[in-house]
Parts: sequence; structure tokens; C-alpha cells
Amino acid sequence: MSTPMVWALRRLVVAPAVIALTVVLWVTLPVWLLAAAALSPVLPGRWRALRLLWVVIVYLSFETLLLAVLLGLWIASGFGWRIRSPYFAGIHYDLVQGTLIVFFREARRVLALRIRTDGPHPPRVPEGPVLVMCRHAGPGDSFTLMYALLHWYHREPRVVLKNTLAWDPAIDVVLRRIPARFISPNPEAGEDLESQIAALATGLDHNDAFVIFPEGGNFTSERRDRAIARLRKLGLERMAVRAEEMTHVLAPRPGGVLAALDAAPEADVLVVAHTGLDHLVTVSDLWRSLPMDKQITMRWWQVAREEIPSGREERIDWLYGWWERVDQWVEENRPSDVR
Repeated sequence: MSTPMVWALRRLVVAPAVIALTVVLWVTLPVWLLAAAALSPVLPGRWRALRLLWVVIVYLSFETLLLAVLLGLWIASGFGWRIRSPYFAGIHYDLVQGTLIVFFREARRVLALRIRTDGPHPPRVPEGPVLVMCRHAGPGDSFTLMYALLHWYHREPRVVLKNTLAWDPAIDVVLRRIPARFISPNPEAGEDLESQIAALATGLDHNDAFVIFPEGGNFTSERRDRAIARLRKLGLERMAVRAEEMTHVLAPRPGGVLAALDAAPEADVLVVAHTGLDHLVTVSDLWRSLPMDKQITMRWWQVAREEIPSGREERIDWLYGWWERVDQWVEENRPSDVR
């Protein structure tokens, strides 16, 4: 499907459908509440159906309100004329931060979801731009990381993420207006991904955070096996052996990380690991674990620029070394009920 057709489908079909679904859900809310209340006693967990219903309502309501506000901002910017100016970019970052703060507070209350930082972490306002390399596993890790960067560290993230997330209307609109890149997970898509990543990481200012997920996708056993097989196919036996020894993370793909390091030579690096929801992979996993009553544990390491080697091979080895450290941390901090 061509890019203009995809754009039209997302903006003219998917976005109105989300708004219509939200309206229908609120109009018929008493029916849904009665049905959820009737189902809750026969389902495991404490009021599972009611809690899940409320989270869905809150999410769709935020989605609809955001789309309305984003339309208003587009009009106020001169029908898109100044929508990507620094002034309107700042408004969009504030809008995303406020939305995530309210949504996470509601998720904590309704799902009994907790976020804990393990061990020492960088100062809340580290000086200068940073490159953030995060483990990619479990539902919502991108949202959790954005929440932490915006709310805890007062950063303006520039994020690289899969183009499948652009099917969420609000995410699609917001990230088209601030520095971000949707990339295709298909290596045959013909995109020069490293050039796109380098362009996004260029010109970071003092409160910017360039975000990348070096694994390229959420961890699953099947993806881990494919990543190891791919390394062997490329003749990278030493890396394949190291990847086999990592049981909780995928082998990192160094191309994007190296491009970002070259494009932002003044930036320090933050390495982020998390665990708590990473064992939830399929829809059935999510359903069995709701209500959540879970804890997400995050670990941050700050790496000074002078600690990062300069040669390409040395940097690849450095990246693998950090991912081995992340893998070991996950092993030591995974919830005891999923070990």
C-alpha cells in the first residue's frame, strides 16, 4: 500500500473510528458496567473485568481528547504553517507529559501498577544532551520510558520507533510534529535507516534525549533464535556466541547506535533496563495477568562520553558488553514468580 493511501487510511478512517468508538462506549457505559460487574465474580483476580474496562475507557478518552486538542493546535499554528516550530514543539511535549502523568497515575490506582528505580540513578536533570539506549520487552515499555524522561528528567525525547505504532492516531499525529522517526522493521523496505537515525540525533540541545531500542523489537524466544541465526548467516560467530549467552535480551543491532554516537559526539549515554512485565508477550498472557498488581523495576546507568571507545569495532564490543550487563541485571531482578 502506498504512503499516501496509508496516511489517508490512518487519518480519515482509523482516527474517526477511534473517536466514534469512544462516543459509543460512553453512551452505552451503563450496559458495559453491568456486564463487567456480572463477569467479575467468575473471573480470577480482583474485579478484573471492571478494572480492564475502566483502563480501556480512560485510554480511548485520552486518545479522543488529544486528537481534538491536536486539531486545535494545528488551526492555531496557521493551519499547520508553524506546527513544527520550537514554540509549538514545546506545547506538544507539555501535552504529552501531562497526558502520561495523568494516565500513569490512573493506571497505578486501577491496576495497582508500581514503578520502582533500582539502585543509584543519574541526577534528575543531568547536564547536556543524552543518548538513551533502552531494553525493548513487554507491553508499554516505550510509554514508561517516555513518562520517566519527560516527568522525572524533564527531557524532550527524540525517539526512533516502529512504524506499526503510527496506527495509533494520537501517537501518529504527535510524533509527526516533534523530532521523531517511524521506521520499518522490514530490512528490505529500502530505507536508509542509519541516515535517518543520524539526522534525528544531530543538533541535540541541553535538554534533549535521543531514544533508541538497539534490539529492534520486543524480546521473544523466537526473535532471539532468529537474531542468533542471522549473526551466524553473516559470519559473525563470536557475536552469535555472545548472543547465545544472553537469555533475556536480543542481540543488539549496532548500526543505529553507531550512527547516533557519530551524529551526537557531545552526548553522554543512558542505558536503561526494566523488568516486571517483560514475560507478558501474547494477548492471553496479558489477560491472565490482569488485574496487573505488578511492579516495574527500572535501572539507569549513566555513561560519560569519555568512557565510550572511538573505533567502530570497539564500540560494537562496548555495546555488546552493556547488553550482557543488562541481561545479568534482568536475571537478578525478574519477579520471583516468573523465574
